[in-house]
Amino acid sequence: MKVTRKIIEIDDEHCDGCGQCVPACAEGAIQVIDGKARLVAEKYCDGLGACLGECPTGALSIVEREVEEFDEEAVEEYLSSKGQKESPEEATLPCGCPSAQIQSFAPPASCEEANEPVIHQKSPVSALSHWPVQIRLVPPTAPFLKGADLLVAADCTPVAYPNFHQDFLKGRIVMVGCPKFDDVQAYIQKFAEIFTTAEIKSITVVVIDVPCCEGLPVIVEKAMERASKKIPMEKVVISERGEVLRKERLAA
Repeated sequence: MKVTRKIIEIDDEHCDGCGQCVPACAEGAIQVIDGKARLVAEKYCDGLGACLGECPTGALSIVEREVEEFDEEAVEEYLSSKGQKESPEEATLPCGCPSAQIQSFAPPASCEEANEPVIHQKSPVSALSHWPVQIRLVPPTAPFLKGADLLVAADCTPVAYPNFHQDFLKGRIVMVGCPKFDDVQAYIQKFAEIFTTAEIKSITVVVIDVPCCEGLPVIVEKAMERASKKIPMEKVVISERGEVLRKERLAA
């Protein structure tokens, strides 16, 4: 049914696809598709404009025109179906793709290190202590999450920052993903479940200094709100050339 009401409008010329508007929309009405924010369906947008303040380029505005009526039941069904898409992956973790099998890695014992052959240039030792690492694949009940210091990293950061293992990963549990190309609402729900059950001690979010990465700390903050948790959180921004540009305390 068509009615005249307020609805979000997205200016393609100003939208840079950063994705910051996506987690701001509780109804899931906005997604980044082909590098631009898109309205998934008119009936999912309530027209209240909660996403407006999250857009750094001013690409979002509220207009009044004839569109589909806002359908709260359709929104609930849509969000429920998006959540269900995650469950088959989690249900098949033990016997599915080897990359999804839960594993914990013990660091080498001191005697093992002492008995290693002496070489002129020793290769760095991995600080990774578990598997999987992709946000989509880590189940909220993974044992390595319990009481962890959590590192949430944009998946480009380990490539850009040469000392990622030593400076960020050591002593932390890592989850990596891309806020631009992955399902933001599923991310928020996943982290909310983790924060509710895993007693996370601290969160470090590492991102590249590009617009699309800015959505990642927003996702974590939204998840804390949903879980009614306040966890100490720091955002670290690095350049594409691997320099630490700034560190910010975001929550406590």
